Amino acid sequence: MILQSMIFAAGLGTRLRPLTDTMPKALVPVAGKPLLWHVIQRMKAAGFERVVVNVHHFAQQIIDYLDANDHFGLDIRVSDESAALLETGGGIKKARQFFDPASPILIHNVDILSDAQLLPLLEPLCRVGRGAVLAISARESKSGRYLLFDADHRLVGWTNAVTGEVRSPFPDAVERAVLKAPFAGIHAFHPSLFPLMDAWPDRFSIIDFYLSICREHTILGHLGHFNLIDVGKLDSLSEADAFVKQQK
Repeated sequence: MILQSMIFAAGLGTRLRPLTDTMPKALVPVAGKPLLWHVIQRMKAAGFERVVVNVHHFAQQIIDYLDANDHFGLDIRVSDESAALLETGGGIKKARQFFDPASPILIHNVDILSDAQLLPLLEPLCRVGRGAVLAISARESKSGRYLLFDADHRLVGWTNAVTGEVRSPFPDAVERAVLKAPFAGIHAFHPSLFPLMDAWPDRFSIIDFYLSICREHTILGHLGHFNLIDVGKLDSLSEADAFVKQQK
């Protein structure tokens, strides 16, 4: 088994404009270093050997940055989505060729900074050789979007607390749910799920995929006690700076 991971770095970063009018979101600086640098360093510190980075918006800037830093001494591979942005599920599907089929994949949004422990997300998948584990946190979702889990922490649905919308393969998802928590943008995916993506289009959401298979397949929520900053908007940059400086 190898420790392998993927960083979602292809997004347009529209909420970080005007910074992202001239650079990709992944290279927006926090505490003097690009977001991508911070996530790669966390991967490296945790022992990950292989990192796949998907690119789309100002893709060449990210490729040049990785090359200029000798890929940080890691086996970093680029999944090029320049032709079309594929969303989270499509991005994983396209990158399939880069992964060892026997080892779980740690997947991390580039705009998430946290002190969450990464390796515990992989442990259940190493034991059973299938499924996925989603990092969730005991915090309020500013968007009102939450994942729903049963007493065994198995995913049973999704809800928007603002609109009341519920999406689930279970008609009684709300009754089944004993835990409601927002997704932290970090998850572990076992490659045994790749064949289930074959019928999906090139572009789709990974959460939609998980919701579609959670009746037959174990998709777990890992409730961690960690601090997290979603660096998605300009007004979050100063908070992110302070967070990174606190970690040193």
